[in-house]
Amino acid sequence: MTKALAVTLGQYSDAGKKPINQDFYGAYIPTEPLLNSKGIAIAIADGISSSNVSQIASQTSVTSFLDDYYCTSDAWSVKNSVHKVLSATNSWLFSQTHNSPHRFNKEKGYICTFSSLVLKSQTAHIFHCGDTRIYHQSSNGFECLTQDHRHVISEESSYLTRALGIHNTVDVDYSSRPVEEGDFFVLCTDGIHEFIAEKKLSEYLNKLGPSPSKYALDDLAKTIANDALDAGSDDNISLQIVIINQLPEKLVNEISQAVSQLPLPPKIEPRMDFDGYKIIRSIYISSRSHVFLAEDSVSGERVALKFPSAELKNDTDYLESLLREDWIAKRIDNPNVLQAKSPARKQNYLYTVTEYIEGQNLMQWMIDNPAPSLEQVRNIIEQVAKGIQAFHRREMIHQDLRPQNIMIDTSGTVKIIDFGSTKVAGISDIHANNEGIVGTLQYSSPEYFVNEAITSRVDIFSLGVIAYQMLSGKFPYGKNVSRAHTTLEQRNLRYLSLNEHGINVPRWIEESLRKAVSINSLKRYYEISEFIYDLRTPNKNFISKDQQPLIERNPLAFWRGLSLVLFLIIIFQSTLIQ
Repeated sequence: MTKALAVTLGQYSDAGKKPINQDFYGAYIPTEPLLNSKGIAIAIADGISSSNVSQIASQTSVTSFLDDYYCTSDAWSVKNSVHKVLSATNSWLFSQTHNSPHRFNKEKGYICTFSSLVLKSQTAHIFHCGDTRIYHQSSNGFECLTQDHRHVISEESSYLTRALGIHNTVDVDYSSRPVEEGDFFVLCTDGIHEFIAEKKLSEYLNKLGPSPSKYALDDLAKTIANDALDAGSDDNISLQIVIINQLPEKLVNEISQAVSQLPLPPKIEPRMDFDGYKIIRSIYISSRSHVFLAEDSVSGERVALKFPSAELKNDTDYLESLLREDWIAKRIDNPNVLQAKSPARKQNYLYTVTEYIEGQNLMQWMIDNPAPSLEQVRNIIEQVAKGIQAFHRREMIHQDLRPQNIMIDTSGTVKIIDFGSTKVAGISDIHANNEGIVGTLQYSSPEYFVNEAITSRVDIFSLGVIAYQMLSGKFPYGKNVSRAHTTLEQRNLRYLSLNEHGINVPRWIEESLRKAVSINSLKRYYEISEFIYDLRTPNKNFISKDQQPLIERNPLAFWRGLSLVLFLIIIFQSTLIQ
């Protein structure tokens, strides 16, 4: 039986010596599939004592976090999901204060500190803002994972430098670390940690027996809280204690489970009946996969079925990548991205079902159209860009954008296909995938060849190469990008102007392409929409380059020219003297 993530949680909260408890905590332990895709979320918040409404802020921040986090896309990373949720919560709290009688006195507004722990796969994700704390006890000892955002003026005076609701934007600390079975986490407010030393907290945990029950953890939490009161705590007292009982296998997820459960299909032949489909004909066959046109026996809809090659039946990584394509396609609803089809019946074999695109790929289109107009290129590139934007909005990087993976149907609609190399942040939280060079060399971004961090800008580079190739039939750096394996070698690469290939385009078009395929990723477009805009609208920065003096546009050429002029003057003067 597959192991799943399992924890035991103990909690306690009390107003202490104050009339109102402005602390709030919560946790959510979901069942599958959310347990695998989103993990377990635990949160604690502490209102500020100067405010009469901060308990509302505490409760809102915790409840909205637990509700909204599980509504975010499972393609998103934990970090991105939580940051978006907390940003929205912070904006709401800030607006409540701004629209209240206390808008000029934030100390009486909707403000609270916040800390949360998300356990996903074998990793703990820590988020923190304020002076609540998260501790971690492992085989390496007892450690505080958060840093108080409080400025101390004196023993009697201090103030929060960061909290939810103070400003219209919020900066949340984030860190992550691997965990092991038997690890403890403690989340607590300042009413606890200001009066109970870290060493004492560790001793409490060490006194617990093996596999403590929820009741044992609840009792311990209450004991620690009472000890804090006895030690002089005059604040609300709240804490949560979590022990990790069981961790899932590192590579176990929804996709890998499907690979282990579904058998490989039999040999597929035209005219045969297969799993509720009538096989019509072969569309594409390679050493890795076989794609067939089929007709749904019930609906009559024509679809494309993709089967793994028999030679790769024991390659688990490949089989997972095949199903990952289906997983990705089902999460992107965009007219410029291949659409997945969900069978109305149980699927009995390992294969994928997508819409059938009647048309040709972009490589064939370029062969048929060797000298396209600028408008034709713009139209196709813009459609590809819209599809790529759909990936990027979901924290996905395609990584294998090339003409063979772009289809153009009979109506002129462009669709991105083949998601086998796509990097998904939400899956990378569980285990790293698609490391190294995963695309086609001619279209792969320079970052792959020098082991730099891979961001969404690699797709922008590939799109820029495709646009350049459509206009010229060539590549912007020839075939030299894949041969440059050091930063120095990459710096020496020379961009080949379209004019060198006899292609005349406006200067600003040339410069937009040059920026899109910049060797330095930081000099590349940050968003793909910027590139598309510049292909349509003259960028004043690119136009001004034509108007700049030569010394600014090309200093080397300027000084060489000046040296030549001075040399000629010297020769001329020597001639006169003679």
